[in-house]
Amino acid sequence: MENQSVLAVREALWMALQLAGPPLLAMLAVGLVVSIFQALTQVQEATLAFLPKLVVLGLVLLLLGPAMAGAMRGYAASLFDRMIAVGGQP
Repeated sequence: MENQSVLAVREALWMALQLAGPPLLAMLAVGLVVSIFQALTQVQEATLAFLPKLVVLGLVLLLLGPAMAGAMRGYAASLFDRMIAVGGQP
């Protein structure tokens, strides 16, 4: 029983990393490029730092959204199957 809970926690953390990783990496890359641009040109505009990140996040979610939803659906199905296996069907 304890081993299954550790496995479930490990899978939950891995799923969180898979779902949050690509958008966070894209935002990190865009933030780095924008900050280098701002340092080179000495343009310190707040919208220049925010809007490109927002656009890239929207594009990443638009492109990877179906895959993320499928991954979450598969993970939820496996969790429900485990719950049924542990507790039995009513």
